[in-house]
Formats: sequence, structure tokens, C-alpha cells
Amino acid sequence: MKPEPTRYSAAYKRGVVLLLMTAYTFNAMDRNIIAIISQSMKLDLKLSDTQLGLLGGTAFAVLYAFGGIPIARLAERVSRVNIIAAALIIWSALSALCGAASSFPQLLLIRAGVGVAESGCSPPAHSLISDYFEPSRRTSALSVYSCGTSLGYLLAAVAGGYAAQHWGWRAACVLVGLPGLAIALLIKAYIREPLRGHSEAVQDHRDRRILPPFSLQSECRELGAVVRALLTDRPVCHMVLGVSIGAFAAYGFYAFVPAYFSRTFDLDYGTIGIVAGLAGGVAVGLGIVAGGVVADGLARRDARWYALVPAIGGCVAAPLYLIAVVQPDWRAAAGLLALAGFFQYASLGPTFGVVQNVVAQRRRATATAVLYICLSVFALGGGPLFTGWVIDRFAEIDFNSPDGVGGAPHGGGASFRISCPGGAAVAPASAAARSACHATLASATRQGLLVTLMFFGWACVHYLLASLGIARSLALASSVQSDST
Repeated sequence: MKPEPTRYSAAYKRGVVLLLMTAYTFNAMDRNIIAIISQSMKLDLKLSDTQLGLLGGTAFAVLYAFGGIPIARLAERVSRVNIIAAALIIWSALSALCGAASSFPQLLLIRAGVGVAESGCSPPAHSLISDYFEPSRRTSALSVYSCGTSLGYLLAAVAGGYAAQHWGWRAACVLVGLPGLAIALLIKAYIREPLRGHSEAVQDHRDRRILPPFSLQSECRELGAVVRALLTDRPVCHMVLGVSIGAFAAYGFYAFVPAYFSRTFDLDYGTIGIVAGLAGGVAVGLGIVAGGVVADGLARRDARWYALVPAIGGCVAAPLYLIAVVQPDWRAAAGLLALAGFFQYASLGPTFGVVQNVVAQRRRATATAVLYICLSVFALGGGPLFTGWVIDRFAEIDFNSPDGVGGAPHGGGASFRISCPGGAAVAPASAAARSACHATLASATRQGLLVTLMFFGWACVHYLLASLGIARSLALASSVQSDST
């Protein structure tokens, strides 16, 4: 069905962004629930932190990436609204189904399915928002949409933590999954499909840049054009590298923040949900919006701010994260994490805005899908797995070190995982054995998080390098798109 050439009110466009943000909120809730209930799941199913990293990141991310490009290419040709609504129904149902899993392989399979379905959210949503909002306001609108990642983490943390504490981790999965079905119906009823390029300065009241007839050759050609736009232009490539490496650290870090508060400070799941939600949800959401609004405002005078805002935010956040992890009091740690998250996530809106502004209208969903391959395969797929693996390695080292927190309670060469399955000593165990398992896991978690946080500094370097030429790249892309119309 061909979209209608019409004008949309500011109120309607705000409603579209908020509704798409709600879909992304459920996307983030279902993606993050594993991190929130990980400690409860670890104890129940006797999982290692590496397995938790697979469930929270890799299993989801790999299939997310494989589904992203085909769905994005479909979104360049058919209704993006229909794609988002259908994807939301599927991933919500699968997320709830996680509560019925009784083994690690079952959970792994279901999480892979969630990943495929969730890849149908952001590529078409970014494309829709870019058609509703002109380039000078696009970063701000995409920042509001991106708040869904923080709101989803907040709701998963609070609701999931409460459910896990009172009814168990299985109930938490059902609680965060089922409400998405209603949002899918609302999206289908409210959002209209706009013309491609509706918000551009030059409009000809036609659905412009009609794609050639479908063929594998034409699809590969379109995909290649997007990859070249994002990766062969040096400043744009540095923006992509900056957000990808920063996301690697963020996904790996936040996947184990709830477990860190449980293992280090012995907080209950309900309290952890509130703490993690405020630090990783509210503060991060404010930072995402602030980053987009500030970048759009400053970039009207100098486009370099699209790279400088993320660079400055990351340089401020990195030391705050490091200081937070070594705090002896959980309140101080939570406060510093919130402040760090505010500055770190200022990078999302400007980066997404640049990606949308350097490609043609009919390639925007594909551009988002390509970016999300970096954010999923490398960042989401690698970050939690890397952090979990590092924690497991530190646990084995500390447990067997006479000078470590474990104090080699069972003699040199003892295995932490065998002696402490799920992080707890096997019953019946002495008080010393229980204490050794607990202390080793807490120390290893802190060490693993500190290692992961080093990647934030690396990401800042790429944003600083991007600032040297991003203004020229955006100007050239705008000129090319104007000539094509």
C-alpha cells in the first residue's frame, strides 16, 4: 500500500516517537532481563558466568545480526510499521516463554529466537523517525527513541528484580514479555507510513529513490553502498568504531552490575532492581536525551560537535566508572555509576544522527542494521561473554592463590567451579568454604568489571579522531543527496 502524501502535526510526530520509544523499551526490557535475574538463574540452574554471558549477549546478538540485514532490506520496500508490530509480538512471546525453560540449551535456543525477532525494531524505526524529522532535529528525535534502552533497563531492573525476589526468575520473564503484545497492536493502529524522504528540504511528493526490482545482485549492491558510506569515510568510520567499542564495554559492564551488587554487597533482588534501574535506567536516559539535544544545538554552528559531545562525555565517564567499582559502600557506587552513565550514553543520539544523515533515504533502515551488526555481534555478543569469561578466570586464579581471597581452601589446583557451583559452596560445607566461595566470586566480579571498563577509553579516542573531519563528511553527504533529487 502506497503511503499518503500528507503533512503531520508536531504533536502527532511526538506521539510517533514516543510510541516507537515504547517498542524499543520492551526491546530493551526483554534483552536485559537476563542480566537482572542472572544471579537467581545462576543458582537455580548451576550456570557459570560464561554461560550467563552467552545467554545475556552472544546467543541473542548473533541471531540478531543475521536477522538484521534481511529485515532492514525488507523495510526499504514494504511497510515499516507492519514489520515493527510483527517483530514486537514475536519477541514478546518468546521472552515470556523463557520462563518455561528448564535447562541451559533450552534458554539458549529461545534467546536466539528473541534476537532474530528484536532485529525488526530499530532499523525500520530509525528509518521512520528520519522520514518524520528534518536533519537538524533528527539527532534529538533519535535520542528520545534511544531512551527506550534506558527505560527498558529500568523497568526490567525494578519489575524483574521484584518478581525474581517474590516469585522467582521464571515469573520475571513472563512479566516483562507479555505486555509487549498490547503495544504492538497500538503501533499498528496509530502510526502511519510516511513518504520516503518526507522530511527532506526538497520534496517532490513522490516516493523517491524507488529501488530496482528485487534481485540478489541489487540487494548486495545497495548493501555495499551503505557499508562504503559508513566504513570508507574515515570520520564516519571513527564514529562507528567509537559507539561499537563503547557499547562493548557498556554491554559487558551492565550485564554484571546486578550480580556485582548481589555478590559484593549482599543486597536482595528487589533492592538491586531499584539501584540498577536508577543508575542504569534513569541517569542513562537523561544522558541520552541531553546528548542529542546538546549535539543538535551546538552542531548548528559547528558540525564537529556531533563527535565532540560523545568524546567529552566518554572522557568524563571512564574514570567515574572505575572509581565506582572500587567503592566500599553500595550507595556511593550507585551514585557514581549513575553519573558515569549520564555522560557515557550522550554518545548514542549524535552517532545515530550521523549514520542517518550520511546515507540516502532508501538506505536508512539498512544503515541502522549495519550499525547494529557492530553493536550486536561485537558489542552485545562479545561484551557480556568477555566479561563473564574474565570473571571466571579471575575466580579460578583467586581461589587457588594462597594470598588471594579464596586462600586456596582446598589446596592448590582446586577448581572454583567444581568447589563452588553457581558461586556457592556445595552442601554440606564448612563456614570457611562458604566464605571462600563468596569472597572469591565478589573479588573476581570487581576485577572483571575493571578490565572491561578499559574499553571506554579506547572508544573516546575514536570520537576525538572523528571530530577532525566529520563536518566535511556531513556536508558532502548532504550535497550528494541534494543532487540526486
